[in-house]
Amino acid sequence: MNLFAPIPPEDSSSPGGRPLADRMRPRSLDEFVGQEHLVGAGKPLQVQIKRDDPTSMIFWGPPGTGKTTLAKIIARMTKADFIEFSAVLAGIKEIKQVMSDAERARQYGTRTIVFVDEIHRFNKAQQDAFLPHVEKGSIRLIGATTENPSFEINSALLSRCRVYVLKPLTEDEIVTLLQRALKDNDRGLCQMHIDGSDDVLRKIASYSSGDARSAYNVLEVAVSLAQQANMNALSDDIIREALQKRVLLYDKDGEEHYNIISALHKSVRNSDPDAGLYWLARMLEAGEDPLYIARRVVRMAVEDIGLAEPNALALCMAARDAVDFIGMPEGNLALAQAVVYLSIAPKSNALYTAYSAVLQDVEQTAAESVPLHLRNAFTGLMKGLGYGKNYQYAHDTEAKVADMQCLPDSLRDRVYYRPTNEGVEKRLRERLEEIKRLKGPASSQPANPTAKK
Repeated sequence: MNLFAPIPPEDSSSPGGRPLADRMRPRSLDEFVGQEHLVGAGKPLQVQIKRDDPTSMIFWGPPGTGKTTLAKIIARMTKADFIEFSAVLAGIKEIKQVMSDAERARQYGTRTIVFVDEIHRFNKAQQDAFLPHVEKGSIRLIGATTENPSFEINSALLSRCRVYVLKPLTEDEIVTLLQRALKDNDRGLCQMHIDGSDDVLRKIASYSSGDARSAYNVLEVAVSLAQQANMNALSDDIIREALQKRVLLYDKDGEEHYNIISALHKSVRNSDPDAGLYWLARMLEAGEDPLYIARRVVRMAVEDIGLAEPNALALCMAARDAVDFIGMPEGNLALAQAVVYLSIAPKSNALYTAYSAVLQDVEQTAAESVPLHLRNAFTGLMKGLGYGKNYQYAHDTEAKVADMQCLPDSLRDRVYYRPTNEGVEKRLRERLEEIKRLKGPASSQPANPTAKK
């Protein structure tokens, strides 16, 4: 069998042995459910399809939202040969063979749509292999990806394609699809004679995270279980047994990983413990590395709380140690404790902004030498050169604060750390104001005038 042979029409194969999700795949835009922002009346993708616009395109969206289905509908409506292959299985050799076949077909007036699933898995060289054929019009490329094309698709190839963003299906849309599957006699489950109420089907929809394929799979299992139990309708117990575990949309190496950790961090920063716990659970239940989360929680403690609540860092380090020591799932509560504590703690980014300002000066100003009075004179030569001269030992002053410059001359009197009035930093602010008052000639007088330095 040729791996790249055009896929036969779905109607020509028997439903037997094919998953419900494949059997129920819409064959036209009229059957297609969801993505109204793309395929609704007058919307961009519908217009492109009806005009038979040959421009290549990239479908970007979560699993089970209709990327492959749309590609097949386009091929059927434009009467083009449809060649489908996965980026997981194909290499440059296979790509070149497909391109060669498509070029020959074009000479005979036949158009070819090449659909590449998981196109983000192709490396740069493999993606570049499509470029000349897309430019010449030998093929119409349709790529599907769950990853952000801006990061995963070569800019040269991306510039020659239109990107369409598909959204997760709503619960109502998935319920519509499941009702259709239960009533369809040719491709669906009507012959099983199992009913399902809207409320029961909505439970499947709520657990599918907008993934129609996942919902179909659960429905197929649930109907089979109901038939084995001699039931004529789906029940809550049957659905729970079919579900086993909720499907959570997450990719530890993909955009959703960064989206959810961003949501967690920003919820904590905004003092919202409930949202923080929700996003934490979303990551943990989807299989995220708990130590990765622990590292980010420590960062929150130093970036967003800082010295407004110094104990936050210690608590977060303890949570990290707890996760490492007792493992999961028990370590979940240690992370939850840290997230709630950080959410409720007073907030300050004074340290973060101070260090950022310091880095800017380090990078943009001359690297001046350390002032002589701050250097240690280890040898007589160094002492003779003025190392340590006029250094004022703070403990020898009455106020324990000497009026002594410690920054390079070019940065004299520069202020980086500006504590807020939040939490402990309010006391630190008052102390800095006191230090500023103390820095004066009087403070530099010896606490014991007879003491030797």
